[in-house]
Parts: sequence; C-alpha cells; structure tokens
Amino acid sequence: MADVLLDPAPPAPTDPRLPFNARQIFKLQKSWKGIKRNLEATGVEMFVRMFRNNDDLRLLFTKFRNLKTVDELRLDENVELHGKTVMDVIDEVISNIENVDYVLELMKNTGRIHRRFAGFTASYFWHIEKPFLEAVKITLGDRYSDNMDVIYKIFISFLLKHLEQGMTETNCVT
Repeated sequence: MADVLLDPAPPAPTDPRLPFNARQIFKLQKSWKGIKRNLEATGVEMFVRMFRNNDDLRLLFTKFRNLKTVDELRLDENVELHGKTVMDVIDEVISNIENVDYVLELMKNTGRIHRRFAGFTASYFWHIEKPFLEAVKITLGDRYSDNMDVIYKIFISFLLKHLEQGMTETNCVT
C-alpha cells in the first residue's frame, strides 16, 4: 500500500495581542535577516529621511542639531549610533515577537524612556513610520514585495502604538 501524504498541521494560532498571523510572523522574521545584516545603514537612512522632512525633530537631538545637510547627517557617528540603537530595539522586538509579554514591555519601556527628552511628545514617534518603511524598502531591494510592504506597515504601526502608549500611560513608573 502506498504511503499516504497528510496535510501538515496548521500553524499554532498567534497571541491575539499580535496583529499578525503565524505566516506573517514567519515572513517578517525571515525578511528581517536582510535588514539585520545592515542595521546601521538602515538606521541612518531612516533618520536622514525623517530629518529631511521634519527639521524641527532634528533640533530636539542635541548631538545632531548642528548638522544641516544630508551628507553631514549620513556621515555623523552620533546619527549612526542612534540609528543603530533604535534598530537594535526593533530587532529585539522582531526577534522575540512571539514572546508577547516581553515585547510589549520592551516597547512600552522604550516609550517611557522618551519622557525625559525635553520637547519630545508621544505623537513624534509616528514621524518615523514612513522613513522606516522607506529605509527597509531600500535595504531589501527587490525582496521588498507588496506582501512584505503590508507586513512591515502592520509591524511599524504595532510598534509605534506601543511606544506611544508607554510614553503616555500615567500608571507607569519611569
């Protein structure tokens, strides 16, 4: 008698607090490997694009407020360091996305940390949304499909929502 091929079991359901299904998580984490190899460059690109369209935000950063041109921003070690720091947090979230309690706390704690920056408001987090997507698209090149665009848009909205919550929640200890 011939072997019977059984359909693989469906993936386990994801935590309802995540805006992803199991396949989207898999694709996000797989795609992210291409970003992870270029965290610094992607982070710099993201901040250059954000500052190009939001010069008022650049002025909030004491270490880069005197950088006026795109070239100065691209070559500055402080921009690279901050871009890497931000991308490291994003990497930590994506790498551990299925550990929902951990990533929710990480995102909210990161949001809380921003309370100490004079002039920074929670709504400013959303200024990084489009630059993040553009930087990821540049880094991934033709690996950035329409499907990945949807997944990264869901991800960045999820991240920014929780950063904003962390900064604005009044029952949080900083």
